[in-house]
Amino acid sequence: MNAGEGGEPSLLTPRILIPFLLVSLIWGSTWLVIKDQISQVPPSWSVSYRFIIAAAAMFVLVVYKRLPFRLDRTGYLFALILGLFQFSFNFNFVYNAELFITSGLVAVLFALLMVPNAIMGRVFLGHRISGAFLGGSAIAAVGIALLFWHEYRASPASLEQVLIGAALAFGGIMSASIANVMQAGERLKSYPMITVLAWAMLFGALINVLLSWITVGPPVYETRAAYWGGIVYLGVIGSVVTFPLYFSMIREIGPGKAAYSSVLVPVVAMILSTIFEAYVWTWLPAAGAVLAMLGLLVALRARKPKTPRIAA
Repeated sequence: MNAGEGGEPSLLTPRILIPFLLVSLIWGSTWLVIKDQISQVPPSWSVSYRFIIAAAAMFVLVVYKRLPFRLDRTGYLFALILGLFQFSFNFNFVYNAELFITSGLVAVLFALLMVPNAIMGRVFLGHRISGAFLGGSAIAAVGIALLFWHEYRASPASLEQVLIGAALAFGGIMSASIANVMQAGERLKSYPMITVLAWAMLFGALINVLLSWITVGPPVYETRAAYWGGIVYLGVIGSVVTFPLYFSMIREIGPGKAAYSSVLVPVVAMILSTIFEAYVWTWLPAAGAVLAMLGLLVALRARKPKTPRIAA
């Protein structure tokens, strides 16, 4: 089934499926890069550098595509809120969570993004949650639980560190979910997405710089080529390439189904860890990955939720 009723796209529609897989693959790779960023540089400064580069590259894309450069007052307000939640709070929570728990644990926790996305999409946008989506989510949740348990057992972190890291990760999840649901709103859809994202990344970068200077002092940086190569990769490939694709999916299929990429991301991260870090699979993560994929396949059959019509 490639489309829902009335020709509405599903995740199996090629123009949705290809960006979905590409975003999942790229974001699956970013966890390895972020891991290298957690060093002598405070996380907030690494996030600042990432989005300074991302904002600059996104404005280049605006110029290349000959899109409007300016927004109206409401558009700037949307971009400011988006920058605050998606490109400041979200990533600061994530980077700081990795000070307490492994990147694997954070990636697995972020697979739960589909839950608040679906709930807030229902509450604020009137999107219905289909039985296939609920069933697939339940199956995927079991797989996520197995992956989390495996990562927890393998983690050197204490219970207190795990709880702090999990709390920070959930802060990132909720911040990202607010931004995701905003993208599906009809008012924000009226603005060119690339322009909105460029301003949002700029505002996010400025907020990050201000927070960094207040909380940890003047800029701190590394001279390692790998560090700056990682910053560029995260800023350009992990942000400028992925966020337009991801937010386009949100606008077409809703925030709940689009967030299913977060279910695939930890599996991709574990596969890449197998290739580059000699990760050894056991039955527990293997079972978790299989269930996560099975849940994803079930949810793929869910049709795009419709907003109920209001009688005149």
